[in-house]
Amino acid sequence: MKILLVIFSLVVLKFTAEAQLKVTPVCPDFLVDILDGSINKVDPKSTLGAIKTAFPCYTDVSEDATGSNCNGVFYKDKGVYFYTDRNYFEIRENYKGKFTLPLMGSSRSNLFKTLGNPAIKDINWDAFQMRYGCLVLYYNKSGKINKIQVSTKSTQSLKLCE
Repeated sequence: MKILLVIFSLVVLKFTAEAQLKVTPVCPDFLVDILDGSINKVDPKSTLGAIKTAFPCYTDVSEDATGSNCNGVFYKDKGVYFYTDRNYFEIRENYKGKFTLPLMGSSRSNLFKTLGNPAIKDINWDAFQMRYGCLVLYYNKSGKINKIQVSTKSTQSLKLCE
């Protein structure tokens, strides 16, 4: 009888040990500072660990770069992508957060007042030289910004991930 009681106790203990509550990580609200080149004071040069600590609600992490893929911490549900080995971050159209300069969705023709002339210009994007590196703005077919990249590299040395 004692053996059955011990076995029953061990089984109950095993199930209660596995039934631990897990806390869902919560991120602070994202605030992209275009002129400073940071998100909540986290800049593109930050390490994987620093980014994961600042924003623990990441959806994916890549620590082994292969081919055109790059190391990074990704917040796909929030539209934020940090590429740590290339020192830049990307804000996509589904971004859920705030900007110090509300660029997302802005018209290409309205940028001169805020950013000046681009250092490099293409049909689908413009690259602006900033004090921290460069700012690359991508446009949809109607000429509205749908993707933003902030890098610590200059426009001549920038290497982007796919």
